[in-house]
Amino acid sequence: MLTIHLRHFAALRERRGAERETLQVEPGTTLRAVYGTLFDPVEHGPLPVACLRNRSQVDPDTAVTEGDEIAFLPPFGGG
Repeated sequence: MLTIHLRHFAALRERRGAERETLQVEPGTTLRAVYGTLFDPVEHGPLPVACLRNRSQVDPDTAVTEGDEIAFLPPFGGG
């Protein structure tokens, strides 16, 4: 098992009820799979997000590695 660290922002933080959490995942798990585990698309519906691994934007099909900091950034509005 790998340990990854998650940061949640905006609506995703509200859905999870926390700004940060730690998760155990299997080796080879992708960011897409992590997102699907955290935010059930049946319950919450799809939400377009940017995927960040260690503060760099990456493809959702990127696999996580031990100790990664993962963030999913929902669209931001405002002005």
